[in-house]
Parts: sequence; structure tokens; C-alpha cells
Amino acid sequence: MSEAGPVVVLGSANMDLVTRQPRLPEPGETMAGTDFTTGPGGKGLNQAVAARRAGAEVMFLGAVGDDGFGGELREFLAGEGVDVSGLRTGPTATGIAQVSVLDGGENSIVIVAGANAADDLTDGDRAWIARAAAVVVQLERPLALVEEALAAARAAGALTVLTPAPVHPDAARLVALADILVPNEAEALALSGCADVEAAARRLSGAGGTAIVTRGARGVLVARDAEIVAAVPARAVDAVDTTGAGDTFVGVLVAWLIRGEPLERAVDAASVAASIAVTRPGAAAAMPERAEIVAALG
Repeated sequence: MSEAGPVVVLGSANMDLVTRQPRLPEPGETMAGTDFTTGPGGKGLNQAVAARRAGAEVMFLGAVGDDGFGGELREFLAGEGVDVSGLRTGPTATGIAQVSVLDGGENSIVIVAGANAADDLTDGDRAWIARAAAVVVQLERPLALVEEALAAARAAGALTVLTPAPVHPDAARLVALADILVPNEAEALALSGCADVEAAARRLSGAGGTAIVTRGARGVLVARDAEIVAAVPARAVDAVDTTGAGDTFVGVLVAWLIRGEPLERAVDAASVAASIAVTRPGAAAAMPERAEIVAALG
């Protein structure tokens, strides 16, 4: 696919409230953490930033509250060069994510949707989708809204990319609308009903698209037409924070694809970018620029 329009990301924008701690607390336990930070997040915002830093023109369709967090998120996205004319401000508070980062780099996350629960696709949203080269969605916005956006993108001939996270019991109906499905291993198993990740990748790709299953330090599986076509190993790195790794992968993958790069090259670039991101604290703040990715690819 050649780059004929922007990458349109319809998704969530949250303020991340991040604590670093040695482990998850037991029920009823009060634990001392070692650090606290705030920063921009949300799977949609993260993927938009990753794609923009990787060189794509990006339009973000989202919603924030008329509050301090909302203003900070709008300013951050605009500063990254993301078009925020489709970012609405409403009376509902901006969404937040409570992120617990363990000393080993793993994380657990609790999300309060807030303004992200807005479930209507505006005429302006549809106009942007109609001229998009690719439309990228996740499941931190209402399922019906995501389905409508995917259907509109498919009708317009845009590349459709779905991250089924957080996984939803009704999300299986969206798989056929996605040209590229990018779940992690747990999401692939839940969405497919399979007990084995390779079987899950094959089943999810059987709907006619491509399934790319991310497996952290064990790399990436790529399946097409119900067959595994590639297994891409992960680069060995010392992980500091894995919070935005999957979103980095998706944003860079799409940025490479709309420039006409073959899928295999795009997956390699996305894997390299994710491996760079996990060596730094934060989500969007940790994402690499295109030149850094190209240099690491060699």
C-alpha cells in the first residue's frame, strides 16, 4: 500500500498515573512504592505517537474532558505533530490509567474510561476515515463505535488494523473487518478459544486477514490464510518498562506499511522499535523516532 492519506487512529487518550513497586500488593495490604509519575497514555494516543514518530502523517480521533489532564493530552499530541482537530472536549472527565510497574519491568493497569466512553462517530470522524490510508483501532473505546469505524474504513478502502485490547467477549465479530489483527498472546488465546498460541494465530487469520501475535521476549508470530508464515525473534534487551511496547509495535508497523514496505520488513521494524521502547521508562515518552529505528535495523 502506498501512502495516499493519513493514518487515522480512533482510540483512547488517558493520563497515566504510574507507580513503581517491587511486586503487586496482596488484598488489604498497603505497600511502599519507589516512584510516582504522570504522563500521556491510552492505547490510541500511544499508537498515534508511535506512528507519527515513525514518520507517518497521523490524525487522532478521540475525546478528553474539559480539565487539566485533557489540556495536557491535547498539548502533548499537538507537540508530537499529531493532528488533534478530531480530538473532542466534553463535560466528562478525561480518562485515566493506574499503572503499576514492577521492578522487573512488567506492569498491570487499571483503566477508568471517562471521556473515552463517548460512543458516537461524528460526520467529521467519517470524513477523516474516508480519506485515510489506514485506520487503527483498539478496544478502549465502545465496541459499537470501533465496529462502525472499521466498517467505514473497509468501505473506503483503507487498511484496517485492530488491537483487540482489552479483549472483549464480543470482539470476535470485529476480526473479519480487520486486514491486520495485532493481539498479544493472552488476547489471541481468549479471542480464538484456542489453548495454543500457534493454533490461535492460525484460527484468527482464517477470517481473511493477517494475524500478528506479539509474545514479548519470545518474539512475534505472523499468520495468514490460517497458516503460520513467519516467526520473528525478539531482540535481547534489558527491559525497564514494558507499558507501551505493544502500542509502539502497532504504530510503527502501520507507518512502515503505508510507505509500501513489505509486511516482513514492517514487522521487523515494529519489533525493533518495541525493543527500544522497553529499555526506557514510560509509554509514549519511550517511543523511538524513525531514524533510530532505521539505524537499529541496520
